[in-house]
Amino acid sequence: MDRNSLLSRVVADPKIMVGKPVIKGTRLTVQYVLGLMAQVSTINGILAEYEGLTREDILACLLFATETLANTTFAPLAGEAT
Repeated sequence: MDRNSLLSRVVADPKIMVGKPVIKGTRLTVQYVLGLMAQVSTINGILAEYEGLTREDILACLLFATETLANTTFAPLAGEAT
């Protein structure tokens, strides 16, 4: 699946989840899906838990996050050792 097709699966609407990016047709935010993956959930585990979700939906979340962070500059967190 190409980049544009994947990214079209992520939408932001102020009427849904206060405008946070979500998987189209759901109330599952990109942030929530990434959080599941950060907690060691697998793609198959997420798909088993959320009927109707597809592998491409999860890949779309990863691509969206990657592209969102591509041009972001980070500063060290307060109190972080340098």
